[in-house]
Amino acid sequence: MADNAIAIHWRRYPERYLLRGCHCETCKTDFFPGRLFCPNCRRKGKMVSKEMPRTGKIVSFTEVFVGPIGFQHETPYFLALIDLGNKCMILSQIVDSPKEKIKTGAQVKKVFRKIQDTDHEGAIAYGYKFKVS
Repeated sequence: MADNAIAIHWRRYPERYLLRGCHCETCKTDFFPGRLFCPNCRRKGKMVSKEMPRTGKIVSFTEVFVGPIGFQHETPYFLALIDLGNKCMILSQIVDSPKEKIKTGAQVKKVFRKIQDTDHEGAIAYGYKFKVS
């Protein structure tokens, strides 16, 4: 039972699989990750679920040589701040891209990849990463 709990936990996060955020129908603003209340309209805003764009542009990036616990085996890797074009920015790992193509202004697209093994029993977490398109 506990083994399935971790997998179920991860599957309940649509933002990790679908890049799902929300949209305020009152002020027409997108948010990622999703929110219960619009910070602009407060409780007057009507929030609806919305899938975010699958493409974006690199605003800034860095190469990580010493990763945090659970990611040490992936170093070196690139992290980038990505502008999705709808005033939403996200931080994501850049994968499957030659080092010379990773630069400010590069167009990227969302891909579905393994994030990490969550424990010694083998539950694997999946989610989005981006690659240069």
